[in-house]
Amino acid sequence: MGQQETVATSLADTVREGIGAALAQVDADLARRYPGDPGTRQPVHTVYVPGDAFAADTLRSWGDQALAALDAHAPDAGALAAVLGLPGALADEVHDRVRAKLVREPIEDLRIDFEDGYGPRPDAEEDAAAARAAALVAAAYEEGTAAPYMGIRMKCMEAAVRDRGIRTLDIFLTGLMAAGGLPDGLVLTLPKVTYAEQVTAMVRLLEAFERAHGLESGRIGFEIQIETTQSILGADGRATVARMIEAAEGRATSLHYGTFDYSASCGVSAAHQSLDHPVADHAKAVMQVAAAGTGVRLSDGSTNVLPVGPADRVHAAWRLHHGLVSRSLARAYYQGWDMHPAHLPTRYAAVYAFYRGGLEQAAARLAAYVAKAGGDVMDEPATAKALSGYLLRGLDCGAVDTAEVARLTGLTRADLDALAGRPAATEG
Repeated sequence: MGQQETVATSLADTVREGIGAALAQVDADLARRYPGDPGTRQPVHTVYVPGDAFAADTLRSWGDQALAALDAHAPDAGALAAVLGLPGALADEVHDRVRAKLVREPIEDLRIDFEDGYGPRPDAEEDAAAARAAALVAAAYEEGTAAPYMGIRMKCMEAAVRDRGIRTLDIFLTGLMAAGGLPDGLVLTLPKVTYAEQVTAMVRLLEAFERAHGLESGRIGFEIQIETTQSILGADGRATVARMIEAAEGRATSLHYGTFDYSASCGVSAAHQSLDHPVADHAKAVMQVAAAGTGVRLSDGSTNVLPVGPADRVHAAWRLHHGLVSRSLARAYYQGWDMHPAHLPTRYAAVYAFYRGGLEQAAARLAAYVAKAGGDVMDEPATAKALSGYLLRGLDCGAVDTAEVARLTGLTRADLDALAGRPAATEG
């Protein structure tokens, strides 16, 4: 005992060393291209507000309107269960948490829109709106009233609007710097990307801004909006999303699917433009594979069916929205767009039902895996990673609490991060 048994081998150490040397570049490439999850919170949605409509009270106003809609059309858990088909016990938990969320943090990610939601304006008008947006965002972070993530969607890099988009971005970022610096939750969105070279142009633009202000290289990232057919399949017949991620040189934070622009570009008629249309599923499947392991997050699109009008119309729109959000979550699209305050109740209802409905089973499987105990399912490290990631997302959005996860699993947040392959937890 205690002595290592000698075993016979046939290969010299030089063989192993040679293979290691031959694959060194591959190892480095894998590490660079596929760094894994960044370990930060991902918002469950993005809300777009036109640049001229954004105001200091926008977040609270959306929350108040969402609460009013909830109180008018699903004032208690029973009413919510009847509208959405939730089990009674789950509806109780979900309704309470949705209402608390709308009071505490109605919007997780807000984008001030200077693209389709804003449209063409006189230069002086857009200049003033961009400067005003910067001042309002800076004040919100200073006062503690900001959403966890905030920023702008500029106009795209196509020739007709390129200069205007660059100027608006410059004014907005310059205004933030003048007001004290770039907030940690800053998010920028580059829309209607058709060629990887447009992504490279965005990188060069941000590099120039960082140099002008003495910022660390790579400080400013951005989202790529996938809403053109060319962003999925290039003229040469090759898939282009992966090339766009590569062209971002590490700055791409997420890919956002644009439901209506993409559907229209595929010739889908207006009545059938939806995020569950087959063309949408194809595009998002390509996005999902291209982004896997890169640390670039995914966001689904939106529905344009608004929950307004009489109760039966609101309930129908809520059922549609709830079903679409639930479908996206099951397909690992953990974020989407919301277009109206009355979408918020069903956004959070779907998200909370998704995480609370599977909490006990996921926790039990993870606890059994850690304890190496037997069970009905034989889980592997990859499944444990998925289980812990599921619980972490539930914690981040407020669907579940740290104490109940610890009680059910015996694990801390740090334990979950380690199992999920995330860096140490980062708030915000």
